[in-house]
Amino acid sequence: MADSDSSEHAGDYVLYCDRENWKDLEPVPQDDGPHPIVQIAYSERFRDCYDYFRAILKKDERSERAFELTADAAALNPANYTVWHFRRILLKDLGKNLQDELDYITEVIHDHPKNYQVWHHRRVVVDWLRNASDEIDFTRLILTHDAKNYHAWQHRQWVLREFDLWDAELDYIDDLLEEDIRNNSAWNQRYYVISKTSKFTDEVIAREVSYTKEKINNVPNNESAWNYLRGVLLDTEMYKYSGLMTFCEELFSQSIRSPHLLAFMVDCYQEMLNAKCEDKEEVLAKALKLLKGLEEEYDTIRCEYWKYLSVTLSSKYAGKLEQSSS
Repeated sequence: MADSDSSEHAGDYVLYCDRENWKDLEPVPQDDGPHPIVQIAYSERFRDCYDYFRAILKKDERSERAFELTADAAALNPANYTVWHFRRILLKDLGKNLQDELDYITEVIHDHPKNYQVWHHRRVVVDWLRNASDEIDFTRLILTHDAKNYHAWQHRQWVLREFDLWDAELDYIDDLLEEDIRNNSAWNQRYYVISKTSKFTDEVIAREVSYTKEKINNVPNNESAWNYLRGVLLDTEMYKYSGLMTFCEELFSQSIRSPHLLAFMVDCYQEMLNAKCEDKEEVLAKALKLLKGLEEEYDTIRCEYWKYLSVTLSSKYAGKLEQSSS
């Protein structure tokens, strides 16, 4: 990733090739082969910095100037794994202050919040420090700017797990869902926290079903909440869960035609058919009617899937119903 800044000579910056304390080192140019295709037009500053970085690597020089060079190289290309790896080697060899490094990587992440390498570097430094006192607040700040930042969530989950900091996490998730009920990352985090702590006991399932139903009542077309409900009831027959079918039917009776509601009801009817329930003919008819609505009106973008499911259910159960009646 080349630095295209036209003001590369602005301020006090001096190219490495013009620095007296680097005259002893022979730069190592990038080798693109004899006939490079679509050669990248690196800026002079970028080329100069990485020529000297390659020279440092070749020499395996572990010095203060090498450490300072890694900061310049990372600024020019924060996604370069080798730069960060070598910087970590220097942190150890030079006995650098790890809290200073944490402060440094904090600033880098603020500038590059979706860069995997900078988050990995932070994790290593926090692990070396064995101190995660700043991490919950730091990830909260990053998520304030982008509540769905995958790298921030991944780091937060590692911190929670590694340092056993679960206590206030469900409250934090509640706050996020109050701000944005469609925040799929927050729903995912809720499932993650429960699966790693209390587990989905009968009591927890009852609490979470009630919690999710309340959220669905507020925004029936929220796919994240419906998916969470399915996850909570993953090992349970949904149609048998106390009051759940009544809840869905009440929403339907209020003329709510969310495709997520209809699909959930279809799945429940399918469970009934698989369980050889009574009134199979009526249940099948209800399922097929919902599927027709999804196909033709409420979720037409996936019409072929709903059509396929309708044909599948008909062929699987209609024939059995005819045989049983005869």
